[in-house]
Amino acid sequence: MSRDIVLKDRWEELVQKLSSTFSDGDPLELDGIIYLVGVQEKGNYHRSYKKDDKINLMHIAICKLLEPYGYYEFEYFDEEGWPHYTIKENLPPLKAGEQSVLMKEAIVNYFLERNYIQ
Repeated sequence: MSRDIVLKDRWEELVQKLSSTFSDGDPLELDGIIYLVGVQEKGNYHRSYKKDDKINLMHIAICKLLEPYGYYEFEYFDEEGWPHYTIKENLPPLKAGEQSVLMKEAIVNYFLERNYIQ
């Protein structure tokens, strides 16, 4: 089975599983899943976040998701428990479709490592 088909199948499994848990079955979009990763990494699950915090959560998620690819490196947690990352390497210029595939692959790998999907 080709890598693209495996990624597509795993992505669909992940979206279905997350959507049934977090959005009453309405399919979550990429940004929603990135937000969930940010909440997972921050660790405060049962709290509501302001708009600025939501943007910061998505930034944390992107750093965490792209860390295994060598683009970011975890630096420290601040006094409020927010993780901070440094840029190790700038992302190459990617077309919108390429960005989407990279993020989906990174998200699938994140949830595979946590045994949330197979």
